[in-house]
Amino acid sequence: MRGNYPNPRKSAWLVAAMLAMIAVPAGITLHTVRVPATITIPSTNPTPHGYTLSLLLFVLPIAVIGGWFLPGEQVHIARRAFAKTLLVLVPIGFGLDFFFANRFFTYANAGATLGIGAPALGGAIPVEEYVFYFTGFLAVLLLYVWLDEYWMAAYSRPNYQGEARLVQRLFGFHFSSLLVGVALIVAAIIYKIHCSAFPVGFPGYFTVLVIGSTIPSIGFFKTARPFINWRAFSLTLFMILLISLFWEATLAVPYGWWGYRPKEMLGLFIGAWAGLPVEAVLVWISVSYATAIIYEVLKIAECKKSPTSHGAVPETPGSADRKA
Repeated sequence: MRGNYPNPRKSAWLVAAMLAMIAVPAGITLHTVRVPATITIPSTNPTPHGYTLSLLLFVLPIAVIGGWFLPGEQVHIARRAFAKTLLVLVPIGFGLDFFFANRFFTYANAGATLGIGAPALGGAIPVEEYVFYFTGFLAVLLLYVWLDEYWMAAYSRPNYQGEARLVQRLFGFHFSSLLVGVALIVAAIIYKIHCSAFPVGFPGYFTVLVIGSTIPSIGFFKTARPFINWRAFSLTLFMILLISLFWEATLAVPYGWWGYRPKEMLGLFIGAWAGLPVEAVLVWISVSYATAIIYEVLKIAECKKSPTSHGAVPETPGSADRKA
């Protein structure tokens, strides 16, 4: 198997192709819905504490993977890189919530939350929002690490530490990422002005998502690409998308746990999914992509510091096949 290790460039494109293979026919099919169905709710509080309890969609996987799967298989993870990844991502998520939550979102169904307000620019938002982003980042990272280190460990780098120590520079400018990022934002602005049903405003949420995923990509994709376990990443991405689409399309948006301000959206709404904006689908693609890059770069940095830094456990004969 090690002699047949897939080319990292080809693997990255395969993940994109797999996503497109599902997204394109799904998009065409959903577009056939010309008259979206409407939902009538004969209650002022149809989902008591629904948003609060729905956080189990992230919390339970975190508990199972972190408390059972990883310890049960005695999988040694890069703890310092793991912690540092959270220290980078979680404050960014909290910052975006603080500055943009009231600008991008609405929270019409107060009964779906605990009723505890958390600080944000423009007024308090449900405290569940901050828990949502913290557990979201943690769930994505834990899932990727578990898949990489154990479930799909056969596709991790055969000599991660040795190869990581050979990396000369962590930063490596990736022009293609910059080009794609700029093109996406320009295309979004043009679409909103000329094709959207809501031409007023700016596609702010889409722009934030593109910037959030392209900044790590511009600076570190070249370094991270050979070390990312693309099979583990693809399964992480699809599992997180499955959870998020179930969460938003069937519960959150129809029952008003949160909603989206049309002026700040691209203007591409999915009628069959209660008018869910396409940004709600893209957000977890952006998060998963940025998380994998940042984690791998920080893991490489830890490996370069010490020959036995990976998980603070020295290599043993044959352990490279299980460790990333």
